[in-house]
Amino acid sequence: MSWLRRQACRAGRVGQLWHHKGMPGSLDPSAWIEEAAASEPRRLFLRTPEGDSLSYAALRSATARFGGALAAMGVSPGDRVAVQVDKSVDAVVLYLACLRIGAVFVPINVANTPGEVGYFLSDSQPRLAVIRPAFRASLESVAAQAGVQRLETLGCNGDGSLRQLVDGATRDADPWCGGGDAPAAIVYTSGTTGRSKGAVLTRDNLGSNAAVLAAQWRFTADDVLLHTLPLFHVHGLFVALNTVLAAGSSILLMPTFDAVAVLGALPAVSVYMGVPTHYTRLLAEAGLNREVTAALRLFVSGSAPLLADTHRQFLERTGHTILERYGMTETLMITSNPYDGPRLPGSVGPPLPGVSVRLAGNEDIGGIEVKGPSVFAGYWRDAEKTRSEFTADGWFKTGDLGSIDANGYVSIVGRAKDLVISGGYNVYPKEVEGQLDALEGVHESAVFGVPHPDFGEGVTAAVVREPRSSVTESDLLRALKASLAGYKIPKRLVFLEQLPRNTMGKVQKNILRDRFATLYRGA
Repeated sequence: MSWLRRQACRAGRVGQLWHHKGMPGSLDPSAWIEEAAASEPRRLFLRTPEGDSLSYAALRSATARFGGALAAMGVSPGDRVAVQVDKSVDAVVLYLACLRIGAVFVPINVANTPGEVGYFLSDSQPRLAVIRPAFRASLESVAAQAGVQRLETLGCNGDGSLRQLVDGATRDADPWCGGGDAPAAIVYTSGTTGRSKGAVLTRDNLGSNAAVLAAQWRFTADDVLLHTLPLFHVHGLFVALNTVLAAGSSILLMPTFDAVAVLGALPAVSVYMGVPTHYTRLLAEAGLNREVTAALRLFVSGSAPLLADTHRQFLERTGHTILERYGMTETLMITSNPYDGPRLPGSVGPPLPGVSVRLAGNEDIGGIEVKGPSVFAGYWRDAEKTRSEFTADGWFKTGDLGSIDANGYVSIVGRAKDLVISGGYNVYPKEVEGQLDALEGVHESAVFGVPHPDFGEGVTAAVVREPRSSVTESDLLRALKASLAGYKIPKRLVFLEQLPRNTMGKVQKNILRDRFATLYRGA
C-alpha cells in the first residue's frame, strides 16, 4: 500500500487528501466521492432528463449500500464483477460500488451475443455477473458453463434482482483501503485481430488519468457534463465519469445519443464529450447554432479520428473549436489538444503531463510507443502477450503509426496493421483518405489493402458519396493523380452506403479487408 493510501486509511476516511475547490491530492475515485460528500454533501453529482438525481452525499450512500449487497454475496477485493446492463443511474452506482469495495469491474458491450459474453465470462472468471433482466433466460446456461458463481439482473428502471438485494442490504460497505496498484477494471479490447484481450487497469491508472484530464481541460465544481456515451467503454466510463469525480463536477446522464435531445440539453450544460459520429449528426440538425451552444465552454471528441471537414463545419456553425484527444483501452488518454492554445485539425495534440510518447525507428512516421502512469498493468492472465506488447525498455507499443511535429503535436496516420505495402512502397491510409475526403462528392472514405497478384497488396478505397452525388470511380481517380504519387493512388474504388463501424464509431477495416479480399483475383 502506498504512503498516500496508508495515511488516508489511518485517518478513518479515504478522501482526506482532497484539495477543496481544486484537483484531488489522492488518486482514487472512491476517495473523491468520500470527501466531496463530506465537504459539500448537497452538491449535485448526477441528474437525468426524467428528474432522477443524486447529490454527492446520496452517491456515497448509494455506493455503500450497493457495496454492502455485493459483499453479502461474497464479492471480496480482487474479485471480478462482470456487467452487461443498459445505461442507467444504477449502472453508474454499480461501477463506483465496485471501486468502493476493491472489486474489479468488467464491463461488457450490450451488443455482444451470448456466445461472446460466454468468452468474457470464461476468461475473466467473475464471482458475480450482472445482466439485463430480459436476458437472464438466454445467459443462465452460458454463465453456468463459464463457472460464474452468481448471476443477478439489473434493469434501467430500478428493476432486477440486484436492486432487490440492495434494497434489502443490512450493512453498508466501508471504503476499501488498498494499494493504488490494485486492479480496478478489466476492459476487453475490440478484438479485430483475434480474440479480445482483457486489459487490466489499476486504481492509479484510472485516478492519475482523470486528475490530469480534469486539470488540462479546466474542470471545476461548477461544470455540468452532458453524458451520452455508453458505459462499457473507457470513454464514457473512465474519461467522462472519473474526470467529473476528480473535479467534483456534475453530470446530465442520457441513456443514448439522440441529436434532437442533445440540442435541447446543450443550454443546461458546460461540457460535451462525443465521438465523431455524434458531431456529424449534430451538424445535420438545422438547430445547431451559436445560440444553442452559447453556455458551453468545451466540446471534446475521441474514440475515432475526427474529419477535418467536421472540425471546420462545427467551428463555422457554433464558434466552438472541438478539442480532439487520443487514447486507447490499454493506456487511457495519451495526448490532448490544448485547452488554451492551437487545436489543430488532424492532430491529437501533445502528450499529457507525465506521459511520454516516442516513435519507433528513425523515420518521420513510426510506431507510437508510450510510457506513463496511465499505462495498463498488462493483459489478464496472458503474460506472453503482455511481454510482446512492451519494448525491452518498458514502452507500450500502441500499434498506431504517427508523426510528431516540432511543437510536440502528435498526428495519427493509421494502425500499423492497416499499413499498405504495395509494390514495395509504404502507403499510409490516412494520407490517401485525407485527399479523397477533400474531393467534391465524397462524404468519407476508408483506404485499406487486399491481396494483389502483382503488387502484393492493392491500395483500395471504400467511398461513401455525398447525398445526390453522382461522382464516379474514374472521376475520383483522375482527381487524385493531381495530389498523390502514383503508388499511393487506389487500384480500385468501391462505393458503399456506409462504412462498417463499431459501437464507438471506429471504422472496421478488417471487415472491409475480408469483404473485398478477392477483388484483384485474376488481375
